[in-house]
Amino acid sequence: MKKIVISIDVEQDCPPMLDTMRGIEEGLPKLMELFRQEGIKATFFTTGKVAELYPEAISAISEQGHELGCHGYAHERFDHINKEKAMEAISMAKSVLDDLGDVESFRAPNLKFPVSYVGILQDNGFTVDSSIAKYKPPFPRKTYKTGRIIRLPATITSSFIRLPLSMTLPLFDRMNDPVLFVHPWEFVDMSQTPIRYDCKFNTGETALNNLRAIIRHFKSKDYDFLRIREMAEYLV
Repeated sequence: MKKIVISIDVEQDCPPMLDTMRGIEEGLPKLMELFRQEGIKATFFTTGKVAELYPEAISAISEQGHELGCHGYAHERFDHINKEKAMEAISMAKSVLDDLGDVESFRAPNLKFPVSYVGILQDNGFTVDSSIAKYKPPFPRKTYKTGRIIRLPATITSSFIRLPLSMTLPLFDRMNDPVLFVHPWEFVDMSQTPIRYDCKFNTGETALNNLRAIIRHFKSKDYDFLRIREMAEYLV
């Protein structure tokens, strides 16, 4: 059976342009309800800051059978900070999230994480890193293991999911075991917000309807929906 992961980067709205939390307050409940209706499980990479501000919402992720992962502490760019600061941010985030679920998977903001920092993840008890992207240089193609860490690339950028389905569904059919990701703020209408066009086009109900249609498309193709840790173990 073919496999797919739906993952969610749980963060403030379209960072660094905004610091609001409409995605957590309005978008996240819509995603949780969609997954409940469709009977699938997902992985939520959550920042420590969001977990501190919304502990009940983040606790519900694990309680409802989804995987809780780490997305840094305050959505810091790990390729813009030194190793000491990276160690501090990861340790802080892991400490917060461990109180809300079993956390072994990590994804860096912007899918940028220096290779020399991977050991920090191992030291903090992580087993999976999804901080690389097939659509970004050096264009990694495969999942691989380094030490105890399985590095699993994301397949396509989140805004792709908001494009017309007539464009995206044929391309999805060409992908092998895709790892997709979205953000809660994409499911809030951001069209009147002064942010980049790629962050606001087709947000809100259009995005939600697209994601529902994509999930049902993969179901019709007999895909098995996995959490990211399960996909990593399957591919290695």
